[in-house]
Amino acid sequence: MKNTKYILTDVSKEVFGVKLFQIKALVSFGNVSKDELGGWIEKEENLSVYGNAWVSGNAWVYGDAMVSGNAWVYGDARVYGNARVYGNAMVSGNARVYGNAMVSGNAMVSGNAWVSGNAWVYGNAWVSGNARVYGNAMVSGNAWVYGDARVSAKLSYTKGKFVGGDDSETPKFTNVTDKMGNSYWKNQYVIGDYEINEIEETKEVTTHEIIELNGKKYKLIN
Repeated sequence: MKNTKYILTDVSKEVFGVKLFQIKALVSFGNVSKDELGGWIEKEENLSVYGNAWVSGNAWVYGDAMVSGNAWVYGDARVYGNARVYGNAMVSGNARVYGNAMVSGNAMVSGNAWVSGNAWVYGNAWVSGNARVYGNAMVSGNAWVYGDARVSAKLSYTKGKFVGGDDSETPKFTNVTDKMGNSYWKNQYVIGDYEINEIEETKEVTTHEIIELNGKKYKLIN
């Protein structure tokens, strides 16, 4: 299909040995106006000519990465490698999505967050702050991963700290032990300097303190 959605302008810059071109909308669509200047891509294959997908601000999309559907990449975000951002997903701030990573659905990756490797963030999931999601990790549902959290599901098991997990009215921070990682991450909150990784050992669980998050109190277990 002929690209009637946007053009690669003559304005370019080289980053890491790759030539990027600023894009310009040829028609109005979604929240984009005709003749509006966008962000920077290497080639037409980086941004779908269908849907309302767009790259704006100082965002870069290059390599074999693709932004499609109604997805939006903006701010100083970088999407590269074989990464895919699609659906209604948004990548913003200084976020990085690369490798074979995928961000889809209504997912948001923002702040200084990185999503890499074969990781997949989808559903209504939100990854922000200095969080890192990598390896074969999957974050889905209404999950929040933020602060300095790390999520890397090398195997099907995880360990670390999270909020929730039992659908009770009084969810608590707890160590994850012997829980299947992919399904268990739905609707969870991961915060702070915590590592979520494959199980190496089972540690004794002891209660430490009560903390408050979004107006609710949680029991911290370590």
